[in-house]
Amino acid sequence: MATDMHDLIDTHAHFVTGDYIAAATEAGHESPDGMPGWPTWALPTQLAEMDRRGIRRAVLSISTPGVHFGDDDRAGELARSVNDEAAAIVRTNPSRFSFFASLPVPDVDGAIREVRRTMGELGAVGVLLESNAHGQYLGDTALDPLWVELDRRHAVVFVHPTSPPGWERTALGRPRPMLEFMFDSTRSIVDLVLAGVLIRYPNLRVVVPHAGATLPFLSDRIALFQEVFGTADNAMPWRDAMRHLWFDMAGTPFPTGVPVLTDIAGTDHLVYGSDSCWTPARGVDAQIGSIDAAPAPIGASNWRALTTRNAVCLLRLS
Repeated sequence: MATDMHDLIDTHAHFVTGDYIAAATEAGHESPDGMPGWPTWALPTQLAEMDRRGIRRAVLSISTPGVHFGDDDRAGELARSVNDEAAAIVRTNPSRFSFFASLPVPDVDGAIREVRRTMGELGAVGVLLESNAHGQYLGDTALDPLWVELDRRHAVVFVHPTSPPGWERTALGRPRPMLEFMFDSTRSIVDLVLAGVLIRYPNLRVVVPHAGATLPFLSDRIALFQEVFGTADNAMPWRDAMRHLWFDMAGTPFPTGVPVLTDIAGTDHLVYGSDSCWTPARGVDAQIGSIDAAPAPIGASNWRALTTRNAVCLLRLS
């Protein structure tokens, strides 16, 4: 597929709605995950920023703290609200947007209903799951019925980090996205792999943001425990899993993150992600600047071309 500087596909673009912010704030998330406050989002601004940055398409999703604030029924209603809004944006801008559906986990039955509605009727290209849902991690067998439904649909599963249980003691008063998110992503994906989810449900296409968080740096250690200590004999070998998973470039991909990741996982499953609107505009601009300034990857003219080619494959775009 021919690519140019205006061909980026952003697989990690967030949006918010007034109703969503109100529901989250009512549930106590006035400073979500320790951040100063809620970001603003408007469709005209999103399109203008995409044009300015050379982003052809963005996959919209709701970020942490997700849609479940303790009540299954209200979580289902909120999931339907934000998913309907995302679907409406896609309908009016079909060449510019796709979306990952929000699910009301840990309500598994409600989540399955929303998968069937959004992927079967609204055109969602996949789903977003947080790294944990009220302490339930992705290897929990309670999620098996959901994995069955997602595997049947060959779904893209975007695993977005959130605050871990006990963050009050571990975050030390700092915003959780700085460190807690990275370690919770790592914990969640290790649990997913070592619990055998990728073996039992081989059609899942799991995306890990932020260049794999700390997974690349701990990869040899995880593999050691699996191989030497016999951890999770029914799981995909860790080194194979790192090439089976997908990764986005949100955050600080260069000079360190992406080179370490691709040395372990290769480049075939690497896609671009901005993490807007939660990342301020200047942060997204700096991230894209680092990508454009990095030496070209093997097999592609630049990182834009490589990640766009991969995103077309991941999202099955024509």
